[in-house]
Amino acid sequence: MVRKEEREAKLPPKSNFSEWYHELLKNAEIVDVRYPVKGMSVWYPFGFALRSHVYQIIKELLDVDHYETQFPLLIPETEFMKEAEHIKGFEDEVYWVTHGGRDPLDIKLALRPTSETAIYPMLRLWIRSHADLPLRIYQIVNTFRYETKHTRPLIRLREITSFKEAHTAHATWEEAAMQVEIAVQRYIEFYRRLAIPCLVSKRPSWDKFPGADYSIALDVIMPDGRTLQVGTAHLLGTNFAKTYEITYEDEHGEQRYVNQTCYGISERCIAALIAVHGDDKGLVLPWRVAPVQVVIVPIIFGEREPIIDVCRSIESLLAGRNIRVKLDDGDERPGAKFYKWEMRGVPVRIEIGPRDIKNGVVTIVRRDGVRKTLPMGEGLVDAIIAEADELQSVLYNRAKEFMDSKIKLVSSLDEARSQVQSGVARVPWCGSVECGHALEDQVGANLLGEPRGDEIPPMRCLICGRESTGSTYMARQY
Repeated sequence: MVRKEEREAKLPPKSNFSEWYHELLKNAEIVDVRYPVKGMSVWYPFGFALRSHVYQIIKELLDVDHYETQFPLLIPETEFMKEAEHIKGFEDEVYWVTHGGRDPLDIKLALRPTSETAIYPMLRLWIRSHADLPLRIYQIVNTFRYETKHTRPLIRLREITSFKEAHTAHATWEEAAMQVEIAVQRYIEFYRRLAIPCLVSKRPSWDKFPGADYSIALDVIMPDGRTLQVGTAHLLGTNFAKTYEITYEDEHGEQRYVNQTCYGISERCIAALIAVHGDDKGLVLPWRVAPVQVVIVPIIFGEREPIIDVCRSIESLLAGRNIRVKLDDGDERPGAKFYKWEMRGVPVRIEIGPRDIKNGVVTIVRRDGVRKTLPMGEGLVDAIIAEADELQSVLYNRAKEFMDSKIKLVSSLDEARSQVQSGVARVPWCGSVECGHALEDQVGANLLGEPRGDEIPPMRCLICGRESTGSTYMARQY
């Protein structure tokens, strides 16, 4: 665990985002980066509890019509190499197992960078007729990618420990395309429950998932203005079905290829949660995912036991309503306790002292700094839950205001270059590959893709000058 003196070290200001982020991961005990392999970290118990609550949301959203499963980590080279376009996208990132003990393997085994080539040979066996469709499965597993760029905890890793990938099969391309839309909407809802607004865009053809017809991505704007891709959904069509001979018998007895989708989220969602809501004091966590939702801090003046007894009764009251509550009755001063639990992002702190007991009230302090006095008694639980709902709205609205402030529709290359230094530029674009590549070269940022939703007024593509109502987001990316 982190030593006491390390925990109590003050964070750098959030304006120094990179240093702030790394120090917060340590001081709040999210992950420990001291594992002796580059790009691999260890989840602290507190961080893993946070991860578990976050991933429970996505499981709830998927379990409506998906089945959870698990496929092996090792993929035979013979299966892995079948889909040429897919492999070309991952060939520089694959870890290979070449020996079993001291003996060379007859067939090399890949550590999955993603699981299409592990899952689809099995779908060929599982799917026989139209009655087997649609098929929707998902798994939450670790994946491995030999990342050569600068690694960042939870953001750019060599072992992704919490990769949620869903795979579906459908009778028609149109049904698969509808599934992609459903996946995107569920991801939007997932992040809404984390109080995180996202940019949604269709990735350009040169940046789509290898082997897909098209890809839709969700991005979060980080505190320094860069974007972090936090979810993707891909329409695969029949590309993989043809490679792996995944067919079904239709109502007329004819064999047809299935149409497939896949979509994924990784622990980047935790990185986004930390980065979007955190402040100079530490984590700021929405109620739903906080490992500790309420902390009770006794304010001791005079006799200790009467105050502790009241604190215990309130702890029991909250726990009886399935609230994750912690009574901090240690010997530290109240100020040190406040610091400790603010660092961990606890949504609601209850302070109870002799005056509160005399007046039949408690003092609550929300993590956004709002302080209130609430009556003790059975109604206290509902009042605290109402405060949690209010905090959720505050966090989302604050994050949405920040995101909107970082996006600007530009009308020149110079304006685009300036905007991407601290945010996202929405750039008029005719949609051609040539102009897209030229934009990336001349602006010095990545082209995220076409925004979903409203069009821009007629403007001219900043490269070719043709009039267009289309546009693209451009940003520096993590």
